[in-house]
Amino acid sequence: MASIADLLDVMVRLRDPERGCPWDRVQDFGSVAPYTIEEAYEVADAIARGDLPALKDELGDLLFQVVFHARMAEEQGAFAFADVVQALHDKLIRRHPHVFGDAPADDIPAVHASWEAIKRAERASTDADTSALAGIAVGLPEWMRALKLQKRAARTGYEWPSVAPVAAKLREELAEVEAELAAGANADRLEDEIGDVLFVAVNLARHVEVDPGAALRRANAKFERRFRAMEALAVARGQDFGELGLDAQEALWHEVKQQQG
Repeated sequence: MASIADLLDVMVRLRDPERGCPWDRVQDFGSVAPYTIEEAYEVADAIARGDLPALKDELGDLLFQVVFHARMAEEQGAFAFADVVQALHDKLIRRHPHVFGDAPADDIPAVHASWEAIKRAERASTDADTSALAGIAVGLPEWMRALKLQKRAARTGYEWPSVAPVAAKLREELAEVEAELAAGANADRLEDEIGDVLFVAVNLARHVEVDPGAALRRANAKFERRFRAMEALAVARGQDFGELGLDAQEALWHEVKQQQG
């Protein structure tokens, strides 16, 4: 059975300047990063579908991304895969004093509080930025960054007291979008106002303890399922879905929605 050492050897060969893969050997951190993000989402997709064989495959693809980045760093003399493993090993022990030490942690909220306190201490020792929002990666998907920003702000007490004012704020932001549309706003103004709507929508999900990413994946899957059913229904009736008018397409949507629930 192949080992991590075998995988690292494969990566060295792929990056070999003379005998390596023409694509792999010209990549850099920036060009590989989008694939890293994509692979993480494919892992999440396999989990959401409950497809364990696919999960095994996707976890391998994600591991390859780690190996790829580590190899490029090693070529620059920055660090190697072993350093990544060592750093992770040390971090896990450092952030779990209730497991590897004698710190108390009676429940999950206590564990979360301890974890965040340790992370704050780590940031304080390496970063001059003392904001409660320090250290939130700018490369995150924007909905995820919004969620993290809101959670960090909430820890300082800057938080809506209940879900009702959040829902009211969402209605307010939607009204502002409508007002901008009525006024013939330019793209920049609309982007600003629609951004506010999306930010508050994430906040609403957080307040009712719904994962906004999971909710959006579910909505995407539902839309895709219904749209494909509409197309199939049109074909079964000898119709070209793309040639139907919007009213006829909407009628199919409502028919499919009633069938699927």
